[in-house]
Amino acid sequence: MKLIDMTLTDFIEEVDSTSPAPGGGSVAALASDIGVGLSRMMAHLSFGKKKYESLDGDLQEEFKVKFDKLGEIRKELNKLIDEDTNSFNEFMKAIKMPKETFKQITERQKALADATLYSIKVPYKTAQLSLEAMKQLDFLVTNGNQNAITDIGVGILMICTGLEGAILNVKVNLKGLEQKDLSRKYYESCEEMLQEGKEIRDKLLFIIHESVE
Repeated sequence: MKLIDMTLTDFIEEVDSTSPAPGGGSVAALASDIGVGLSRMMAHLSFGKKKYESLDGDLQEEFKVKFDKLGEIRKELNKLIDEDTNSFNEFMKAIKMPKETFKQITERQKALADATLYSIKVPYKTAQLSLEAMKQLDFLVTNGNQNAITDIGVGILMICTGLEGAILNVKVNLKGLEQKDLSRKYYESCEEMLQEGKEIRDKLLFIIHESVE
């Protein structure tokens, strides 16, 4: 059964078990997925309301574009919940490959290299999508239904948690990457994404905290 087809209770029980997967990567993707859902909820609750209807046509159109963009991101994040666990399973399969003959050793080394890169690319994609989602939220915070301002606030926190959690998974898997130039590029990109994501989070949460005080 796919993780996304489990009940919430069963998913949590699966995480809280002796099984190493689903682990932090899948949970990071789920956190961002839920965070984007909460952010879109604010938008859902804005359509047709006085604040939204008072926006001029161009602003309403921009609101819809960002809403739709977040929907596309959510679909991709949803897939990554299972894909991250799949990437871990591929790595474990490679680890267990036989290594008695030269041919077996060579095949195992290639499988490990491929699985390592896969285990980097999946959480890296989660981080990219999470940051892209966060870039859409400033407009919604400003122009959306203010009765749902704390909902999008929790959404921002969830997405940023997903972003940082995914980056932690990238970093730990970079240790197994033999191409050091590629490893450095991934690392530097992750640092940039994390800094940008935290800046967006802090800026938007400052606005939200002020609005509820």
